[in-house]
Amino acid sequence: MAHNAPEVVFNKGDDYGSAPEVAPHDAPEVASTTHVQTKGVPESGSSGNGLVGTAYGVPEFVGTDANGNTIVQEEEKSKGKWFAYVKTKQFWLVLLLGQVLSICITSTNTLSQLLSFEGTSIPAFQTFFNYVLLNLIYTTYTIYKYGFKRWGKLILKDGWRFFILAFMDVEGNYFVVLAYRYTTILSAQLINFWAIVVVVIMSLIFLKVRYHITQYAGIFLCIGGMGILFGSDHLTGNNAFPAQNQLKGDLFALLGATFYGLSNTFEEFLVSKRPMYEVIGQLAFWAMLINGVQAGIFDRASFQSAVWNPSVGGYITGYTLILSLFYSLAPLMFRLSSAAFFNISLLTGNFWGVAIGVKVFHLKIHWMYPIAFVLIIIGHVLYFCRQSMLAEANKPWLGDNQEGGVAGIGTARRRVERPSAIV
Repeated sequence: MAHNAPEVVFNKGDDYGSAPEVAPHDAPEVASTTHVQTKGVPESGSSGNGLVGTAYGVPEFVGTDANGNTIVQEEEKSKGKWFAYVKTKQFWLVLLLGQVLSICITSTNTLSQLLSFEGTSIPAFQTFFNYVLLNLIYTTYTIYKYGFKRWGKLILKDGWRFFILAFMDVEGNYFVVLAYRYTTILSAQLINFWAIVVVVIMSLIFLKVRYHITQYAGIFLCIGGMGILFGSDHLTGNNAFPAQNQLKGDLFALLGATFYGLSNTFEEFLVSKRPMYEVIGQLAFWAMLINGVQAGIFDRASFQSAVWNPSVGGYITGYTLILSLFYSLAPLMFRLSSAAFFNISLLTGNFWGVAIGVKVFHLKIHWMYPIAFVLIIIGHVLYFCRQSMLAEANKPWLGDNQEGGVAGIGTARRRVERPSAIV
């Protein structure tokens, strides 16, 4: 048995990923002031082999912030304390990011509605452009970083993982859009709460996440706020459209929400272990193929009967750009928080939808809407009120010191390496 503690030297959070088989040869390995040292064992004589030895006791990070405290020391002190995470810059960044994502989804829904008004309804095909654009950005960058040969090895070795992720993402989009053809908007949105349930269950079982009672309370408060929005819609008659086949539509919505929950949980797992550009690029690559085939089969008749004019071109362009922004920011949210918080952040979409609809569709904001919005935001705060300093960025499946994860933007490992970093 070796007597010296192993020292872990991480790179500088360059987001290359933790898998050597796909990392570029020229990836810099820069020693930082943050490393892992076993308690009670001298640092000198460490092997520097980059492995954390579990036989040497409990490892702790050594590396100080601006106040001379180690990040992990501060993390341990903050566990179980009220509002420890809420007082950090990261919380406000996560809160803001959640609302940006919610506005993005609301904007794409609005543009889809405008396309429908023009007589163009091609839900699968219009999402195809989003995957093409993401491919041009992220797959191209991945090939640039890895080289074509290593990118090909990534496809052969891990392509099946990303194919599953892409399939769930495409089908989630497809079935939810399909549900709106048969059931009422209110009914479809209520069933979308099932995505939150799926995320929580999958995270508990497969990712070993353990939620605090305040997190459950925050989720229920957010759902209560959304219930007020639905109550307001019922009183004012908004979204009171007839259903062609409510049972059929509700089943499609339930299936779509299930796919959404599964894809969100799986994407959170992948982006915690791999570079974001790799995950987004692979998701877009496989989703483009799946979506293209699906659009060719199911959207062929709709495509032929669609109306094409400058307005339709503008709406599709706006839809593609906004949805691509959403897909680019979502992985950062998964790293900074979780798939669960990602989904409850989107619950404010109804409020933003009416806010946008005031200008676009000449809607009126009912007095209950601001109350519901405030309740949802309070639910967000309650969700994090007993979180430690690193909160949900500290992923339980990556190990005690996040050694199984990538040191990329938004990860806890990067924060430990760079105590001054905001993300």
